[in-house]
Amino acid sequence: MEIVDFRNIHHLLKETVDRCGDQSAYKWILDSGETDSVTWNGFYVEARAAAKSLIALGVEKGDKVNILSYTRYRWVLTDVACASIGSCAVGIYQSLLANDVEYIVNHSDSVLVFAEDEGQVEKLFEIRDTIPNIRKVILFSGTVPEDEWVMSYEDFLALGAEVADEVLQDRIDNVTPEDVATIVYTSGTTGIPKGAVLTHDNVTFTAQSVYGSTQILEGDETLLFLPLAHIFARTLVFSALVSGVSTTFSRGIDSIGADFLIARPHWFPSVPRIFEKVHTKIISGAEAKGGLALKIFRWACRVGDRVSDIKLAGKEIPPLTKIQYAIATKLVFSKVQAALGGRVRWCISGAAPINPSIAKFFHAAGILIVEGIGMTENMSFTNLNRYDNYRFGWVGLPGPGIEQKIGDDGEVLYRGRNIMREYYKMPAETAETLTADGWQHTGDLGEIDEENFLRITGRKKDLIITAGGKNVAPSAVEGVVATSKYISQVCTIGDRRAHLTALITVDADNIRQFAKEQGVSGEETKDLIKDERVVELIQSEVTAKNKDLASFETIKKFRLLEEFTIENGLLTPTMKIKRHVALERFSDLVEEMYSEG
Repeated sequence: MEIVDFRNIHHLLKETVDRCGDQSAYKWILDSGETDSVTWNGFYVEARAAAKSLIALGVEKGDKVNILSYTRYRWVLTDVACASIGSCAVGIYQSLLANDVEYIVNHSDSVLVFAEDEGQVEKLFEIRDTIPNIRKVILFSGTVPEDEWVMSYEDFLALGAEVADEVLQDRIDNVTPEDVATIVYTSGTTGIPKGAVLTHDNVTFTAQSVYGSTQILEGDETLLFLPLAHIFARTLVFSALVSGVSTTFSRGIDSIGADFLIARPHWFPSVPRIFEKVHTKIISGAEAKGGLALKIFRWACRVGDRVSDIKLAGKEIPPLTKIQYAIATKLVFSKVQAALGGRVRWCISGAAPINPSIAKFFHAAGILIVEGIGMTENMSFTNLNRYDNYRFGWVGLPGPGIEQKIGDDGEVLYRGRNIMREYYKMPAETAETLTADGWQHTGDLGEIDEENFLRITGRKKDLIITAGGKNVAPSAVEGVVATSKYISQVCTIGDRRAHLTALITVDADNIRQFAKEQGVSGEETKDLIKDERVVELIQSEVTAKNKDLASFETIKKFRLLEEFTIENGLLTPTMKIKRHVALERFSDLVEEMYSEG
């Protein structure tokens, strides 16, 4: 595909507005379940108004502006307004604790904070004395406290009324491809978050490369529920902007199921955790029905699995199998499709590996999950399986304009206009990541086949090397074990040990159902995981999953824990386990497992 050299993000927006002005750009779901929307023309007017208001507040080219909020329309509006005048939006996960917010606000040298609601404003008041550079807090929604430090978004938009069009246009025209569009902080699985500096060229190039790697059709609609503080969600927003399709913003994680039925997307981005939860719910629901319904479900899965294999082999589906699959779809798979709105053609899975068996289950049900890979440092996009050329367990081909290679030590490296400029105020870390000739070190280990497909085999730093010298990729082991409907999260242990062990959390709903059936008393997970019958159940599940692993990859012992969460410090905002924190916090349990022999 031909990549257009846009001068800046505003230039890209203007091209879409000129082409699709009267079409729907963004929708958001109200508490009532109704939707409100804005066209591309309307969004352009509002983005210019917000940009003028930033100018009125004294925001200069190069200034940083924090957005402390979950995904919503005003997040994108503010982001585009900042980019239009050459300032830089820096997202902060709304789930972060006050001290983590303080670090990003100060490290990014921000001058304003846009806050989602009263809860986020309270968080900012906690650290007000330690974030002295913040001149004003602008509240997206909710009641504004009686304090001049905080203002409503409506009052913010009114500030720019007196700023002349010529002043705004001058600011827009002075933004170049090399200027900073955003700084995105990594989620910090291994320590202090690093701010990846991404330019306007990074954004406009990557949006087009994603568009050229997907099947985005005119009239498509997508649903966004991923956090915009993560570059994965931002990149998909800009890809939708390139194509001119409409994006609906979900109300939140707790309402995703209902929001799918309202938005009825044709495609959507997600992380494996969402697909895992849906898969577990479907399996549990079928098993709970039992009897004939369960037999029909299992028959449909066998038929779907056969159809999936035929499609993967690129062959024609035999007439009898077509008839069987049509029946299976009517009886079973249509319900899975309907739960996602009934129009989904494909989904993107990124940010972490997805278990191939789960991707294959959805494929059998008529929903294609195309897995890709990327990281904050490369706009969260380097590779993607194509709609018409895909494999499960592989992350696909590189996007148009992106080079890939495998280093001498097996590390995956990339070069292209999607690669960040640097880590903000971290020259040593930048030098470790970027080579003089433009290659980015990813820390991933992988292999590239003769068709240029990439498969990730592990992480250089996360790789477990057992006492017997065996190399184990913990994410692969965890992905297999976590397919149990009773298991939620797995943290594999075993570096320099004789064998692998694990810290495991349970699926609360399914464990409660099991406990009820077995007469186990108690409702709280912390009590249930101590019961011998629950421990024996998980042991049987681990034993069953071990059969799908090599002998040196099997889990020999485990301990059950309560859920790893962002709030208890064991998960990053992107739902990755902080392995080093878990090992430190539960070191007594780890040593106990290994001392038992």
